[in-house]
Amino acid sequence: MSSHSDIRQQMALLAEEIRDHQFKYYVLDKPTITDAEFDVLWKKLLSLESKHPELKDANSPTLEVGGGFATHFQQRDHIEKMMSLDNVFDDEELTAWFERVAKESKKNSWLCEVKVDGLAINLLYEKGKLVSALTEVTALRAKMSRSTLRQLSQYP
Repeated sequence: MSSHSDIRQQMALLAEEIRDHQFKYYVLDKPTITDAEFDVLWKKLLSLESKHPELKDANSPTLEVGGGFATHFQQRDHIEKMMSLDNVFDDEELTAWFERVAKESKKNSWLCEVKVDGLAINLLYEKGKLVSALTEVTALRAKMSRSTLRQLSQYP
């Protein structure tokens, strides 16, 4: 059985690794691991914190919202909150997500598509012209990416 010191050190190392990956993903826009690999680290830290709440660091990344912003993108607020699936891996977690969204939102309509490695984009058109393309950083804040989007050959 691991000592408290060993567990505390394991939690600190996981938190440091998670923060490093968050910085690479959110700020540098250059992730070095997949979303699934990140989720494994995240769930491992959550599990340790759940089993050993007395060792949980008040500055744990699991207590933070979002991961920061890339500094080379203009930032804006979303017109409406983007509702993310978070980390849903089974029917039970999906049902819990639907229930949470129903409580948080006044009206809901759904469009379900296959998620491509974490990409979510909110497109705004005025008079048929694309005026804004926001990626989700948090449900309420976004980074502007219209110039990046224009490099794609097709978008709605």
